[in-house]
Amino acid sequence: MSAGAGPDTPLQQSFASLRSGDRAVGAGVLVAERLVLTCAHVVNSALGRDRFAQDTPGAGDPVTLRLPHVAAGRDLTGRVVREMWVPPRATAATSAPVRPGQVPYHGDLAVLELAEAPPAGAEPAPFLQHSYANETIALWASGNPLPTVRAVPRVSAPPWIALDVLGGAEVTEGFSGGPLWDRARQAVVGLVAAVHHAPQPAAPGALPTTMYAISVPAIEAELPALPPSAVPTARRGVQQLLTALERVLQGREAVLACEERLAARLGRPSAGPAADLERLVGLAVGVRRGIPELLDLVRDYEPPSAAGYETHPWPGHHGAREDWERLRRAARTVRPGEYLTTRQRRDLSGLLAHCTRTDPRTLLERVLPHAPELPAVAGLADAMDALEGFSSLTGAPVPPLLQGVVRVSVEESAAGTYPSEDLDAWVERVGARSGVDEAAVSQFRADVVAAAAPVRTPAPGLPGTGAPPAAPRVQVELLPTATGRRFTYQIWTLADRRTHRLALVRDAEAGSEQVVDDIRRVLRTEVREDPETALVEYFLPAAWLGLDVDSWESPDGDEDGPFVPGITRRVVVRTTERSRESYAGWKQRTAALPHAKRLVLDERHTDRMVARAQLEVHRDAGTVIVCCPPHHHGTLLRQCVQAGVHTVLWHRAEHGAQLAQDLLALVDGAEHTEVPEVVRLERAKAMAEPESTTHHGRRLSLLYDAPDHRPPQLAPDAWVLTQP
Repeated sequence: MSAGAGPDTPLQQSFASLRSGDRAVGAGVLVAERLVLTCAHVVNSALGRDRFAQDTPGAGDPVTLRLPHVAAGRDLTGRVVREMWVPPRATAATSAPVRPGQVPYHGDLAVLELAEAPPAGAEPAPFLQHSYANETIALWASGNPLPTVRAVPRVSAPPWIALDVLGGAEVTEGFSGGPLWDRARQAVVGLVAAVHHAPQPAAPGALPTTMYAISVPAIEAELPALPPSAVPTARRGVQQLLTALERVLQGREAVLACEERLAARLGRPSAGPAADLERLVGLAVGVRRGIPELLDLVRDYEPPSAAGYETHPWPGHHGAREDWERLRRAARTVRPGEYLTTRQRRDLSGLLAHCTRTDPRTLLERVLPHAPELPAVAGLADAMDALEGFSSLTGAPVPPLLQGVVRVSVEESAAGTYPSEDLDAWVERVGARSGVDEAAVSQFRADVVAAAAPVRTPAPGLPGTGAPPAAPRVQVELLPTATGRRFTYQIWTLADRRTHRLALVRDAEAGSEQVVDDIRRVLRTEVREDPETALVEYFLPAAWLGLDVDSWESPDGDEDGPFVPGITRRVVVRTTERSRESYAGWKQRTAALPHAKRLVLDERHTDRMVARAQLEVHRDAGTVIVCCPPHHHGTLLRQCVQAGVHTVLWHRAEHGAQLAQDLLALVDGAEHTEVPEVVRLERAKAMAEPESTTHHGRRLSLLYDAPDHRPPQLAPDAWVLTQP
């Protein structure tokens, strides 16, 4: 029986049923042409042994299995691969036996090698790490689709994932060893291992049944000899990758040599003389961590050269630096969550296992201060997996992953040289092979060391020492009157990662000049502005986003002259009306920032329905340029807020195609966190050229609702922020 074309075809082509006589006792999944991955306790059950038996089954202990969706009645024989037998154990570091009822435990993995090639139609399953947002399914040991379980990942508790069972069949032991299938992403995201049932009858409001699965990172860590798994075929960026490789690998011999080497690395057959560039890219795209392996291999490839000199000095012999950077960008587009090769990832996991001082949650907060929502992590290896996915094309010189390892090294160094020095060496090696400037890494490490140094009380007459404070924030909660010319407000400050502090309350109506004068007073008395100027955030109701708060100034009342925050400080507009619906879009757009394109809304989109449709079509656009007649600004800004857009740039007076291109060019190549400073400098340039009346920095405005801090809820009710 051949699996029909449908959403679960890859699952059906790889699903294995392990047998004890005529009875199905558990499941497994095909991970290579003749290799089946399952749980060790399922193999023990199939052989009639104790569930948690530790000794490795020998060549005289064949296991019977079937591929029910490919050849339902055909028995196959498999034997345990000795180096890939990992029986259950109580802890990660020892081989102590598992106590009855203990969860989670470690190991419980086995790989069977088939005695013959599998039937036609069988294909190895694609693998990805699990996603908390996606529903998964699990098949019972027989492979019959009727007793299917539906579940959603709830929490990662390495080495397992805990999932809430939503419905389907009752979870029983026959599900063990089977693949956990994410239908939306078309990939296996774990291996079913155990279940915890709620008491029967369940009390009202009781938690649902919990199913446990061994996570993909745990499988990779426990089975280093397992060939890299397949992944769902990528589409986005493949043409960019092909174009970049054509410039780097010039000539048929180069392509053939790289394809042969990559196939050997990935444990896949080479196409030999039939190989071409498409085959090379297809090979890399179809295997987990295949793209980083391709980059690593291409970097090492040295074609024969008849010339006595090097025409492309960096990197190596395979292309100019610009071509290499283009190749790296294309690779990140194809596989944005994969930065390391399999060996680099395993080496890092081994070192992190010895780190005890670093809190993974704190590490993420420091490396990703502006992330919309930090992922739930339960260990440093888990945190590094998260940081790997945050690598940015236009970000800082040191990628977030390497930043995280440097921070771990600095923190662990207080306990001794190991593994700190080895982590530094790992960063140096991986950074060099990834094209990261060594000086940038050294400077970042020096900054982290300086920031970690304890603050010492200065001696009389000497300046203080210690880490520089983080850039402060001044947050103005502004409530306009009906005319929009008088306001009541409260001003909050935030500095050095401390809690928000209420600095000033103005409950009597005042004009814009008084607002700015009070901001200056707070800056002078409450904020230490070193090393960089404060970020001033105006919080406004959505209906009042059109107020030109970024151009307000105080009267010329002292020797310093008028105070114009929009020129000397970074001034942004934010909204107090984020709903749960818009917050969901806000999270999605922020997560897509490293690879998202900008969107322009102009006079063609002034109809609310058209604007909304544009924003729905471009759900990954985090930055929007509004360029239409000013009387339409309010409509489009409210549509952006409703759709979850957090960064909107617009000119309050001008519009037109040329202005749209100018504003796009202004933010092109800028990291998202740098946009407020880019806008401030444009305003300052316009002010510095009084003879020019057309400079686009004049009356330039920025809605920037993506920072990681928000004031607490305020009173009375009219002030309260909608907190998703």
